[in-house]
Amino acid sequence: MNIHRAGSRPSERPNPDYFTGTVRFDPVISAAPPARVASLSVTFEPGARTAWHTHPFGQTLIVTAGKGRIGTRTGDVREIFPGDVIWFEPGEEHWHGAAPDCAMTHIAIQEKDGDRAADWLEKVSDTDYGTDPA
Repeated sequence: MNIHRAGSRPSERPNPDYFTGTVRFDPVISAAPPARVASLSVTFEPGARTAWHTHPFGQTLIVTAGKGRIGTRTGDVREIFPGDVIWFEPGEEHWHGAAPDCAMTHIAIQEKDGDRAADWLEKVSDTDYGTDPA
């Protein structure tokens, strides 16, 4: 058994090649092999977002605070709110982040393939991000 208290592990700034704007990671789950699960609490300042990316085994997001946006390659952009649970299929190209005028925090849960939890693509354009959400 292992217990980690909130704030017992340092916050991190993610690689800026994969994000636009100010983003903070707070570790939730860092399971040792053979487990594959990994989880972070991710806080996005207004307008901040991920680059396009995929996950080898899919990804679940649980929104805990604020207002955000998610988008897929189909051009589908939606607003997300606290309590929303989002599932992205394995290999589905997507992005997520805060709304333009409000910060957003979510818990991201995904399985790793070896050391890899995501495959990163190009940054999301302002046009793709600015699409009116459904």
